Amino acid sequence: MRRVSTALLAALAAVAGLSAVPAEAQTLRHGRPTAPAGCTGTAPVVCHFDVAPGTYDVTAVLGGATAGSTAVTAETRRTMLAETTTGAGRTVRRGFTVNVREPEGEPTGASGSPGLDLRFEGSAPLLAELRVTRAPRTPQLFLAGDSTVCDQPGEPYSGWGQQLPQYLGAGVSVANYADSGEGSQSFLDNPALFGAVESRVSRGDLVLIQLAHNDKQTPAADYRANLTAMIERARDRGGRPVLVTPIVRRWFNADGTLDNATALNVNGLGVDLPAQMRSLAAELTVPLIDLTALTKSRVEQLGPEASKSLFLYDEKRDNTHTSARGATEFAALVLGELRTQRLVPGHLIR
Repeated sequence: MRRVSTALLAALAAVAGLSAVPAEAQTLRHGRPTAPAGCTGTAPVVCHFDVAPGTYDVTAVLGGATAGSTAVTAETRRTMLAETTTGAGRTVRRGFTVNVREPEGEPTGASGSPGLDLRFEGSAPLLAELRVTRAPRTPQLFLAGDSTVCDQPGEPYSGWGQQLPQYLGAGVSVANYADSGEGSQSFLDNPALFGAVESRVSRGDLVLIQLAHNDKQTPAADYRANLTAMIERARDRGGRPVLVTPIVRRWFNADGTLDNATALNVNGLGVDLPAQMRSLAAELTVPLIDLTALTKSRVEQLGPEASKSLFLYDEKRDNTHTSARGATEFAALVLGELRTQRLVPGHLIR
């Protein structure tokens, strides 16, 4: 049987609208597999594909002759796969779906690089095979939020939306349009924010809305009107809006609780923003993820000292923005509600 060259495979893949590197196309250099076509390096393995904005399914075979431990990020530091171990001589196949857009991170931030970027990292990354295919009809999970949700461009910052994809398998894409500094009015007014979400929503897509941290002087009536407009416009497109109350701030009382205005996002006008969101969800029959209550419970459980690791207290004396650990834990809380409320089918959850 004739062996097809890697170059020819790549050319055929391009014509078919995909990038593929089957296992038989791998070659050996000094007894070790070379990186798949489109990829360079070993720790990390960095891969780039010149594809247009859209949705792409990725299938990766991890592992090799030696023991490995591989995590995967995409685009602007989105965690697509948590660190996964493989024994010597063993491989595992993992799939996920990536949203490729311009800009690739925060909608009002830097453009990033065109196309799809993947990084296979971890303590001992091993990539044996990689396949990328277009998935234009994949359901989307849109995120409308602020800096606690967004794809943060640099360490040590991380938004919970940036960590959510690792909990989902192939067949659903997280399209994170959250943007730093945005409140309910500015997110609604900017065409690059809610306008971009609205124009891309298809029937059945989820639209998760967590906007409150920057509504510091927003009257209750205006806040409810802004959220109502987003809900109605998402529904008009066939989308399924979900209200998500904001994560707490790490601001303890002397008794070790977070029962104060700063922690619980009561704004400068005395408006209890999470309470307004809960009330509006009931009024408009919208699913609600009470992330305020969930994160309050978790932060209080850890207490004043241990909870510092969820936020950027040690690095920045920041009690609002989350570390990678905190964002990952809070994303897991969101996922738990998506599963419990059957907003995402179980077979799409990793």
